[in-house]
Formats: sequence, C-alpha cells, structure tokens
Amino acid sequence: MYTSKVVAVISSVFLIAPVWSQNPYQQPDDTWIQISGTVESVSPDSFILDYGSGTVSVEMTDGDRDADAYKLLPDDKVTVSGLIDDDFFETTTIDASSVYVESIGTYFYASAIDEEDRIFTFTVPVVVSETTVRGTVSAVDPLADEFTINTGTRLITVETDEMPYDPLDDEGYQQISVNDMVSVTGQIDNDLFEGQVFEADYVTTLYDPS
Repeated sequence: MYTSKVVAVISSVFLIAPVWSQNPYQQPDDTWIQISGTVESVSPDSFILDYGSGTVSVEMTDGDRDADAYKLLPDDKVTVSGLIDDDFFETTTIDASSVYVESIGTYFYASAIDEEDRIFTFTVPVVVSETTVRGTVSAVDPLADEFTINTGTRLITVETDEMPYDPLDDEGYQQISVNDMVSVTGQIDNDLFEGQVFEADYVTTLYDPS
C-alpha cells in the first residue's frame, strides 16, 4: 500500500467549487487544493498538469510512491490533491499528497510536506459541500461496504458500494483503516435503516499512520 507517512496541513477553507475551476496561481502558499486536468509532460519526480485554463507543475517526490508501479503518460486524466508551494524564489507548484489516474482507477500517494518542514496536528471540522467531507476513520465494516469518519464534531457513515473498486478490502493500492485521515467525495443519501449516509464516489487517503 502506497500511502503518505506524514500529516498534511490542510487550509481551513475547503474547496466547494468544482475541481476544474481552481486556479493554483490564485491560492496562497500552503493552501490545500484539489484539481483535475490532463498530464501534459512527465519528469522523474514531477509532471506538468493542464487544468483547462493554464498549466502548473505537480511534484511527487516521496519515496513511498513506487515509481515502477505506473508511469504517468501525456494525456492521462488525473485529479491531484496537495499543497500549494509558492516559495518566494520559485514558481508556484503543487506538492501532491495523492494523484488519481482515471485510466487505471488508481490513487498514488506522496508526502505533501517536505521532511524538513514542521509537522502540524489539527482537527478537521465537517464541511459538507456539493461533494466533499473530510475526517478520521473511526470504524471500518468491509462486509457492509461502509466505514465511519469522525470529523471532529460528528460521525458520518460512508458507503462504498457504488465505488468502482473496494477501498476496504486487502487488495490494490488503497486499503482504508481505522485512524486514516481521508477526504471523501460523493453525495448525501438517505438510507432506510441507517438514516443519512454519505455515498462515496471516491476516497483519498490524506494520512495513513501505519
């Protein structure tokens, strides 16, 4: 399992606009961003992302990512989650925490904070927008195709039965476990027996303590 080993600093302002509309050059340093686009060119530890109205460099330099597992290709459609890195003497880049590759339905993970940077702990409040909630996994029930996240103010049941893969099994690049910090994209649904639940379209692991 290729997962991040550090806590990512997440901006207190969560994204509620569609990911295609985010402009990384308008975001301050250390802002958390999720953005989709097409791979324009690829380097060993980075790639250029065309997000529709411009391009930006995306860096994935953490050793936890298996570079031999999959080689990004030009024209791959991807969704990047990570931190804006706008150092004074450098151009704006995105330090990726995860990259979802549509063609293979798979997430790849890397640290969104350089090792020399400070590590922060924080509580993530629930922010229910059109698509996204974030929190810490408090329970996992693979037989029911669901897990529970604690947002700091409430518990939310997340159902995974509509996802194209099973993030709760022991196969593939992603296996959701208790104490993982995750970002879930999907829709609120009313379950007959469980009440209000969150139907996941995809899940991004922001932090894996294992």
